[in-house]
Amino acid sequence: MHPFGRNLSNLNSFAPICGSSNTRGFTLIEIIVVLIIIGLIAAGSVAAVVLTSSERALRNQSSEIEILAKKARAAAILHQKPYAIEFRANSINLRPLSQTRENERTTALGNEIGGRSSDQEVRADLIETLNIDPNITLTFRHWNTQSFITPTEKSFPIWRFDPDGLCEPITVRLDLNNSYAQDTYHPLTASIADSELEAN
Repeated sequence: MHPFGRNLSNLNSFAPICGSSNTRGFTLIEIIVVLIIIGLIAAGSVAAVVLTSSERALRNQSSEIEILAKKARAAAILHQKPYAIEFRANSINLRPLSQTRENERTTALGNEIGGRSSDQEVRADLIETLNIDPNITLTFRHWNTQSFITPTEKSFPIWRFDPDGLCEPITVRLDLNNSYAQDTYHPLTASIADSELEAN
């Protein structure tokens, strides 16, 4: 008699089930479907990497412009005089408004812009230059206008920052191949209020 009490001959009835030939592997069609899915995922990943390189370049340039705008606003408040950002063909320059060499002396609404240099400078003027990626084309749109301006070395738009912290709510567009980023800036904070990005 087995220590557990019953005849163990009944256990033999489980043997055919455990060693059954009914277990099956993957069919050829299932393997092909899985391989196709893996191929699609891999192709999508490669496409995503290509897209994100353009997207990354646009986002980086956009962030650098926003940082420069915030510096211009802070400098205007700190120095209590107007500062400006010059949009050139290949660079963006931050400097006091009195040191700009703008050709256009009026805003989009026809108001005069400009500034007088102070006789007594308490703090050193903030002057900074941001280079534009040569593959990126920058265009600029004044508030309440429809057309974008392409800066050149002879004709370039000015973005003014006043000592009270206000600036014009301009729009900057960056184009890279078939991708673009378009940012509209808030007049109170000089930060991006509305952004549109399309990477192809």
